[in-house]
Amino acid sequence: MRKEGGKKRKEYGALQFAVEAVLVLLACFVVFPIVLIFINSFKSNGEILTDMLALPQSFGFGNYKEAIEKMNFFLKFANTVLVSVLSVAGIVLFGSMAAYKITRVKNRVSNLIYYGILFTMAIPFQVLMVPVVIVARNLHIVNTLYGMIFMYWGFLLPMALFLYCGFIKGIPRDLEEAAMIDGCGQFQAFFHVVFPILKPITATVAIINVLGVFNDFMLPLIMLNSEKKKTIQLSMSVFYGTYLNRWDLIMAALVLSILPALIFFLAFQKQIIKGMADGAVKG
Repeated sequence: MRKEGGKKRKEYGALQFAVEAVLVLLACFVVFPIVLIFINSFKSNGEILTDMLALPQSFGFGNYKEAIEKMNFFLKFANTVLVSVLSVAGIVLFGSMAAYKITRVKNRVSNLIYYGILFTMAIPFQVLMVPVVIVARNLHIVNTLYGMIFMYWGFLLPMALFLYCGFIKGIPRDLEEAAMIDGCGQFQAFFHVVFPILKPITATVAIINVLGVFNDFMLPLIMLNSEKKKTIQLSMSVFYGTYLNRWDLIMAALVLSILPALIFFLAFQKQIIKGMADGAVKG
């Protein structure tokens, strides 16, 4: 019996090692292009064309300075942050309120609204591109940042609603009923009792949507044509087409476009995992 147990432990150890080796290999495939871009962002154009895998002869920030000036990076970054923050704020506010009402009011109308909203998640964005442009022109919100924000509310609310509904189902009604007995209205009961309990899933919804909006390219492409209102990802595409032969500037611009989202994700990855786990348990 002891020998059999020892064999099982050895087999498990070998299997675990194989799994970890595969995961490390996959991680290397993912990280290697990012590391390569970062290294080449410090090289001159000649060094990159000579040997892309070699280390730079000298480290300097000249490429970054030139890329920031030519790309007007800080303006594009401010546009992207503004759209991301206001879009996510609306998604969190309207998504949580709608999910609370739909979850607490059980009837055919609420079920119809719930499944109707979720059905829109199955429609690819490419199918909606032309209708989106037509609607935006009729509403006179083309080439405006607030128009982008309204569009993000519409496109990203279904997923937020789905996550919030799953979480709210696990919150006892007794808490808000007790608050109402004490004199709170429905809005007060929601914002003072229910919404604070939604912190884990709110963090998940906020972080995922911030990354999604920040890195989005398609909606800004069809909505914005003014250079001063472009976001980072859209500006990066234009920058790449303009300086196609300047790989030193392109690499520096790529690092600038990747770095904010990467730092944000690394800073809040624990909240994403915790929020998803809590949401699964609550739902």
